[in-house]
Amino acid sequence: MAFSRTLSVLGSTGSIGRQTLDVARCAGYAVAGLAFGHNVDLAEEQIRAFHPRYVATPDEAVAAELRARIADLQPAVTVESGEDAVLTAAALPEADTVVLAVVGIAALKPTLAAVQAGKRIALANKEALVCAGELVMNLAREKRVPILPVDSEHSAIFQCLISRNPEEPTDAFSVSAYSRRDIERLILTASGGPFFGMDREALSRVTRADALRHPTWNMGAKITIDSASMMNKGLEVIEAMRLYDVPADRISVMVHRESIVHSLVEFRDGSILAQLGCPDMRVPIQYAITWPEHTPGPAKRLDLLHCKPITFQQPDLGNFRCLALGFQCAKEGGTSTAILNGANEAAVALFLEDRISFLDIPKLIEETLNRVEVRQHPSLEEIFAADRSARAAVLDMTR
Repeated sequence: MAFSRTLSVLGSTGSIGRQTLDVARCAGYAVAGLAFGHNVDLAEEQIRAFHPRYVATPDEAVAAELRARIADLQPAVTVESGEDAVLTAAALPEADTVVLAVVGIAALKPTLAAVQAGKRIALANKEALVCAGELVMNLAREKRVPILPVDSEHSAIFQCLISRNPEEPTDAFSVSAYSRRDIERLILTASGGPFFGMDREALSRVTRADALRHPTWNMGAKITIDSASMMNKGLEVIEAMRLYDVPADRISVMVHRESIVHSLVEFRDGSILAQLGCPDMRVPIQYAITWPEHTPGPAKRLDLLHCKPITFQQPDLGNFRCLALGFQCAKEGGTSTAILNGANEAAVALFLEDRISFLDIPKLIEETLNRVEVRQHPSLEEIFAADRSARAAVLDMTR
């Protein structure tokens, strides 16, 4: 089956956005829209390569510079700025698939806009489901919109689950629609980041440069720090709980340094299914776009005869408190997950500015969770209020 997709890529100049466009280039997909932050040089390159109709950026000064740079293009490309412009990019009529690669809670409103518009969602952002998973998934079910995970771990789980559900209809797909009766446990794998095996004394001395050296993946700064602290895995536990409607006590994390097994599903009869592949994000990106088909792509193939031996180890929840806090908030629910995420985003920003130490990140998050009130079954407004309160608490503690 030949695929013809038209994409709108939000977060186009980030790591996932760039790899998405690499997949689009190789597959010949059309690109109707782009949204980006401040990298004007790369945005201009992408526009000249893919000729989108519409481009959005939050910053009007950035938009003005870009308009001047591409004034020679015919047909003309519309460049708009502000939050509403990004929401427009998420709901372009000619785009059938929206790739959400915006970092942080900033992706929440565009995700809801894309779902509301009935788009196929290739979701690379964790925070939308972490902060407002119930709202997002309920709207997706109401609109009968497919949400396909781009995270390598969640894509792996998805592929293991659909192998057990071949009759699932494809015209109104939602990941959470699959039956849970046979699932014993979802097992997320973790690389362990650059500091795996370190004790607290060693962790107290690590620097920003140390934390940005990931052993396996090439990612943006924020998610690389999250990987170093293992907060990325804590967020993924919450995301998996939302996507697959599985309680937190049936989700496990194992450290798998080789990054070959991307995650596993254990069933009630004791059988375990795993998805394997080279550590290349273009594989889950492409599958989120082409599901239910596996189509040829640009990623390197895994050579089982020459790959590293596969090992698994327990994560250290004592020295990597962020993962423990992720499990805690997954079980508590409500706005605790938004508080966790907001505090983490604020703390990571401070760490990247060399204003706090690496071990201050979990300390600040834990204290914020103690300070900010948790509300169950929150509205969208209450979720954003919890996020603001969490960020304010972190800043107050670090003045």
